[in-house]
Amino acid sequence: MRKFEGFQKGVNLGGWISQFAEYDLTHFGTFITEKDIAEIASLGFDHVRVPVDYNVLETEEGELIPGGMAYLVHCHEWCRAHGLNMIIDLHECYGYSFDPLKKNMDRAKFFRDEALQARFLALWEEIALLFRDDPDHVAFEPLNEVVLFEVADDWNAVIRKYVKLIRSICPKHYIILGGVNYNSVTTVKLLEAPVDDRIVYNFHCYEPMVFTHQGAYWMDWMPRDFRIDYPKTLEEYRQVNRALCDDTSGAIFAENAGEMGPQFFENIFAPAIAHAEKYDVPLYCGEYGVIDLADNRAKIRWLKDIHTAFAKYGIGHALWNYKEKDFGFCDDSFASVRQEFIDCL
Repeated sequence: MRKFEGFQKGVNLGGWISQFAEYDLTHFGTFITEKDIAEIASLGFDHVRVPVDYNVLETEEGELIPGGMAYLVHCHEWCRAHGLNMIIDLHECYGYSFDPLKKNMDRAKFFRDEALQARFLALWEEIALLFRDDPDHVAFEPLNEVVLFEVADDWNAVIRKYVKLIRSICPKHYIILGGVNYNSVTTVKLLEAPVDDRIVYNFHCYEPMVFTHQGAYWMDWMPRDFRIDYPKTLEEYRQVNRALCDDTSGAIFAENAGEMGPQFFENIFAPAIAHAEKYDVPLYCGEYGVIDLADNRAKIRWLKDIHTAFAKYGIGHALWNYKEKDFGFCDDSFASVRQEFIDCL
C-alpha cells in the first residue's frame, strides 16, 4: 500500500486552538509555542495534526479574525524551522460539531444545508490561499469526525465540493478524507474514488472504546469509576460494551475481528486497507490513544499492538494527544512510562 510520505509518525495538538476550556487569548498564545514544536521534533515525530475550531478563525457572523489565522501561520513557521510537516484539521465548523458535550445539535443539518456549506467553503478558501505555496509540508483535512452514518452520501457530496475548491487553489496539497460514524475505520470503504493522487483516506481508532475511554466524563453511558485492563478477550469487551451502552456499531463487533493483539487491529483495518489499495490511496490514522485513567502498563501494551499493525501496512498516524485533553503524554500521569511509551511510538 502506498505510504503517506512525510506523515508517518505524528501527534495531535488538541486543546490548543480547538476544544479549549474557554476562548482565551492568553491560552492561545502560551499553550503551544515553538518550544513544544522543537520538543516534538526531538522525539522523532515527522508531523503535527493541528485541530482548529472555526470560532478561532472567524466571528459568529463569518468575519475573518486575523489573529486567529496567525496561530496557524506561526505553527507552520515553527514546523518548517524544526523539520516537521503540518496537517490543518478544521475540527469544528459553523453549524456542525462532533462534540458529544454539545447537546441538542442537529448533526445532520450541515450536510444538507447549502448556506452552511458555502460558509464552510469560504473559510477553507481563506486557509488554502494562506498556505497555497507549501504543498510539500502542509496538508488539509476538511472536517473532523462526521458523526451520523446516515449522512454518508451527503458527506461525499460535500467532499466533492471541497476538493473542487481546494484544487482550484492548491493543486498539489494532500487532502485527507475520513468516513462517517466518528471517522470509523469501518466506513472508509464508503468514501468515493479519489480525483487525483494527492488524496489520503483517514480513520480514527480507539478500539476497544471501553478500554481507551474508560471513565470518560464526556460519554453519558460511561461510569466515571469504570476501569478495565488490556488485553482481555474480544467477547469480554463486547459484553461490557453491550452492558454499558447497548451499542454494537463499534469495530469490536465487526465480523472476523479476532482476539486482542496486533491481529485484531489488522483484521478491523482490513476493509479500509482493501479500499485504499483498490485506488492506490495512502491510509492514515489521524487519531488514536488511551485515556489517562487507564493503567499505564495496559496503555503500553495497547500502543505496541496497534503500532505493529500500522508498521506492517505503512499506515501513517497521529497520536491523540500531545498535551492534556485527558490523553496527553506530557502529563504527570504518564511520567512513569513516558520513555517506554516514546520508544514504542
